[in-house]
Amino acid sequence: MKYVFITGIPTAGKSYLAKKVAQKTHSIHVDIDKLRVVMKKNSNLEPWVNFFWNKNEKKYWETITPKKHWNNLKKQSEIFWPTILQKIHKIQKTNKSAIFEGVNILPHLAYKDLNFSGIVLAGESKQLVFQRCKNDPRWGKIEELHKKEAEWFFVHEGKKYQKEAKKYGYKVFHDNKKAEKELIKLLKYTA
Repeated sequence: MKYVFITGIPTAGKSYLAKKVAQKTHSIHVDIDKLRVVMKKNSNLEPWVNFFWNKNEKKYWETITPKKHWNNLKKQSEIFWPTILQKIHKIQKTNKSAIFEGVNILPHLAYKDLNFSGIVLAGESKQLVFQRCKNDPRWGKIEELHKKEAEWFFVHEGKKYQKEAKKYGYKVFHDNKKAEKELIKLLKYTA
C-alpha cells in the first residue's frame, strides 16, 4: 500500500492539501492533530497536549528564544510520537493508502520510524500565515497575537522544519501546487 506524510508549520495548508490529494488518489486522510482528543485523556500526555495553551501567549512570545521554542515543539512531538506511530500502524494494517499530516510528524522522527516518505510545508508567506491565524485562530484571540504567531510560525519554526528536512532528505515546499504534484508522485512511486 501507499503512504506519505505532510508536516510543517501551523497554517501552511497541510490539512487542505492532504484532503485534496486523498480525494484525487482515493487515499485516507489522517489528521494526526485530532489524536490530541485521545491523548488529552492520558495523564502523562495531557500536559503536553495543552502545553502552549496553558501559557500566557503574549509573555511566551516575549520571553522565548527560537531554540527554546523549537525544543518545546520537539519535546511535545517526541512525547506524542508513540501514540502517533500506533495510529499510523493501525491504518497500515487496513491495507488502504493514506496521507498522514500534522505538525508533530517531525522529520527526525519520520526518518527514524517510518518506512515511507513525505514532505514539509513551510508556508507561502508570512502575510498568508497571518491571515490564516486571524481567520482560524490557533492560540491568541487578538490581531497582535496573530501577528506574533505568524512571525514565529513562518520565520522561526519554518527555519527549523527546513533544517531538519534537509538533514533527513525530505523536500520542502512553499507552494502548495508543487507540493501536491510531489505527493501524487510519491504515492505513485510507492505503489
